[in-house]
Amino acid sequence: MEVTVKTAEQLRLTAAEFELIKQKLGRNPNFNELCAFSGMWSEHCSYKNSIKWLKTLPREGGRMLVKAGEENAGLMDIGDGLGVVFKIESHNHPSAIEPFQGAATGVGGIHRDIFTMGARPIAALNSLRFGNLEEDKTQHLLSGVVHGIGHYGNCFGVPTVGGEIYFDECYHTNPLVNAMSVGIVKAGETVSATALGKGNPVMFVGSATGKDGIGGASFASADITAESTQDLPAVQVGDPFQEKKLLEACLEVIQTGAVVGMQDMGAAGIICSTAEMSAKGEVGMRIDLDKVPTRQENMKTWELLLSESQERMLLVAEKGREAEVKKVFEKWDLPCSVIGEVTDDGLLNFYMNGQLEASLPAYELVLGGGAPQYDREYRKPAYLADLEKFDPAAIDVPGDLRKVAEELVRLPSIASKRWVYNQYDSMVGTNNTSTNAPTDAAVVLVKGTTKGIAITTDCNSRYVYADPYKGTMIAVSEAARNIVCSGGQPLGVTNCLNFGNPYDPEVYYQFVQAIKGMGEACRRFDTPVTGGNVSFYNQNPEGPVYPTPTIGMVGLLEEVSKKMTLHFKKQGDVILLVGASGNDIGSSQYLAKIRGVEMSPAPQFDMEEEFTLQQTITGLIGKGLVESAHDISEGGLFISLLEAGFPLNLGFDVVASDSGIRKDAYWFGEKQSRVVVSVRKENLEALKKALGDHPYEELGMVTDGSVELDGMEWGTIGEWKESYDTSIENYLSKEEAGSALSSI
Repeated sequence: MEVTVKTAEQLRLTAAEFELIKQKLGRNPNFNELCAFSGMWSEHCSYKNSIKWLKTLPREGGRMLVKAGEENAGLMDIGDGLGVVFKIESHNHPSAIEPFQGAATGVGGIHRDIFTMGARPIAALNSLRFGNLEEDKTQHLLSGVVHGIGHYGNCFGVPTVGGEIYFDECYHTNPLVNAMSVGIVKAGETVSATALGKGNPVMFVGSATGKDGIGGASFASADITAESTQDLPAVQVGDPFQEKKLLEACLEVIQTGAVVGMQDMGAAGIICSTAEMSAKGEVGMRIDLDKVPTRQENMKTWELLLSESQERMLLVAEKGREAEVKKVFEKWDLPCSVIGEVTDDGLLNFYMNGQLEASLPAYELVLGGGAPQYDREYRKPAYLADLEKFDPAAIDVPGDLRKVAEELVRLPSIASKRWVYNQYDSMVGTNNTSTNAPTDAAVVLVKGTTKGIAITTDCNSRYVYADPYKGTMIAVSEAARNIVCSGGQPLGVTNCLNFGNPYDPEVYYQFVQAIKGMGEACRRFDTPVTGGNVSFYNQNPEGPVYPTPTIGMVGLLEEVSKKMTLHFKKQGDVILLVGASGNDIGSSQYLAKIRGVEMSPAPQFDMEEEFTLQQTITGLIGKGLVESAHDISEGGLFISLLEAGFPLNLGFDVVASDSGIRKDAYWFGEKQSRVVVSVRKENLEALKKALGDHPYEELGMVTDGSVELDGMEWGTIGEWKESYDTSIENYLSKEEAGSALSSI
């Protein structure tokens, strides 16, 4: 894609925004005030190039307890006086510059969004994108990001229960690191990010403030260039042990009843939390910045306003109850200071040693208030015309399908991610049910109940690149399909929208079409979008990354004991393919990575076909007719069969239907809306009756370990598992591979 960004245009907009600031203030801003507007009106904080389209998404309905964007994270009712709180956000730019701290602080930040609402985090997931794994740079980024995620999550004590990783050249310079957190809260114990009550004290709690992370929001709102390494001070530094103490202290202080409102000091630091809490409560604040605990001497006003030092909260308490709040934080050995008070004039007045350094109207700073909102030009990318020229007939069907399959199972985007997940603690807290009984979506317990929460992150960005509208519908559908195959009911969505520069009309076309596709799919599945994150400027001088609208979805199992696992259970069970196969190899890993055809249409997909499939699978699981259920995604039917066989080392003997579908499309194509199930022989007829008119194929039988395809012996499941399990670590240097292999 040709980058059409014009620096002059962006400079004119900057000048226009400066004039708008002067208009809103009625005067010229001083330096501190200009810094505040710079952070708050950055793309990262204001969503100025995306908010108009985000408002078209379904943002209410279902089991939602708060409207999208009203709080730090989404909140949905799961019954029994409980709610599930969840959100996903990006930390892409920091991870590109300093992968360990970039990823670690991404994990810390998303957990704070959960517990600042009064919820205890119970699970973490991630969605990661890197370049070619054969390259040293990719290996460095992968190793640092995985180490950072594992370090912070393991020390903090929340299990990492799921996620996804893809490898494509477009992410070489600009990796994507999206982190998701899920928590549980009791009704009546939620806390709003709102400031209320004139005279109520404004309190700073958590770690002291330093100069790390200054300008992080602005850094995240610009392209990655050769000079981006100079922005290293914009990367935050995390301390998971401090965050663990902060978690416990915040949940404990909520129980006192003294807390009026609370918000994480995330992007743009103190200026963001004071502005957003004040604007939401239609109040102002007087803040004495010299009372903010610091770990570096002589910090300037603008540095204190914009520092994104980690593990900090802004808290508004009831007047006269400051001592109760301080007592809790002293117990946990955390700084806690009264730094100001709530006012009723709507102004944020920041003082340093008694001198007024900045006076700002809170409403004018924030998203949904006075922050600018733009309509950007968009046009259909030229490359889409090349996709339409693709002719599958020009691709011959390989004579040796087994050789193709052997290459396919070793592709980094398909192969086992054990090198990664063995560095994560997936069992801390004992909520995770999926470690030894794998499911398409991670299933975690809601302790004290019979319920389970199913959670997944999904997006095949190659599909979105090929067709932004359809590809994003597929991302939502696959997330819902994973939850359904695990026995759950999809509830709601959080998203992390990773795109290139919004001033490029072709990039913005991708964004607009992705939003339209997401909206249609979410409305069909009744999974409202509870919130999330937009991350633009994910590109380098060679161009943007693939459009990557990552979908985080949660679902509910009323009886966690009835969850459905993905793996075959015993020899002799019958294997069926539920859903219709298609003569389709478009955008498959097989076509792109084995046959070298990067430009092809997205796979076949029909929304009503998908919806009917999910209703059918839900019915089969509810009636107890299937032993396993596993959806078909990257790598096609053959890879799904292997993955179903690996956990218990069971093989399969299967035969393609005589349907006229080319064999490479049948076994390796990624046509959507299909699920592999296994069933006991005695239940087969009941299953077929329950399927009714829904298309299905009887593929064959589960074996004791042999793999046979179309009457040909393809070795044993153990041999395939060895290739699948060791592929990624075989790409890595011995030093990097050994860091994880020692725990396997």
